[in-house]
Amino acid sequence: MDLTQGTEQEKRRRAKKMMLWFGIVSLIMGFAGWTSAYVVSSKRDDWISDLELPSAFFVSTAIIILSSITYLVAKKAVAKNNQQLGTIFLWVTLVLGISFIILQFMGFSQMLENGYYFTGPTSNIKMSYVFLIAAVHIVHVVAGLISLLVVLVQQMRGKYAPTDMLGMELGATFWHFLDFLWVYLILFMYFMK
Repeated sequence: MDLTQGTEQEKRRRAKKMMLWFGIVSLIMGFAGWTSAYVVSSKRDDWISDLELPSAFFVSTAIIILSSITYLVAKKAVAKNNQQLGTIFLWVTLVLGISFIILQFMGFSQMLENGYYFTGPTSNIKMSYVFLIAAVHIVHVVAGLISLLVVLVQQMRGKYAPTDMLGMELGATFWHFLDFLWVYLILFMYFMK
C-alpha cells in the first residue's frame, strides 16, 4: 500500500497512528533497557532474591486490566452509536486509572514500611530498580490519563461517531499498551528473582 495515496484525512489518520506507534516503540526500548539492567544487576552479590513485591502492586494489576476492559467496552459502545454508555465507561476507566496510581503509591508505602528505600544507606539495587520501573510507568499512566481526559471531553462534546473514532482509537491503543506493559513488568519483577 502506498502511504502517499488517499485523501488528506486518510493521510492524517495514518500519520497519527504511525506517530503513536513510534512513541510506543520508544517506550518499549526504554523499558527493555531498564529490565535488561535489572537482569545484569541480579548477578551482584548484594542482590535481594527473596524480596516480596507489595500486595498493592498485584491489586493495581487487576485494576489496570479491568480499566482496559472498560475502555474496550466504551469504544464498542460508541462504535454502536450508544454514546451514553460509551461516556459512562470512559468515566469508569478514568476512575480505575486513578485508582491504579493510588495503589501504586500504596505499594511504595508498603516497601518503605518494610525498610526498602530507593536510595540511601538502607537501599538496595533491586529495590531501586523496582521503585524506578514502577515510578516511570506511573508517569506514563499519568500521560495516559491526560489522553483519556481529552477523549472523555471530546466524547461528551459529541465528537465521536461510529464513522469517526480516531481520537478514541488512539487513546485506547495507548491505554491498552500501558496495561500490557504493567502486566509484563509485574510478571518480570515477580519471576526474575
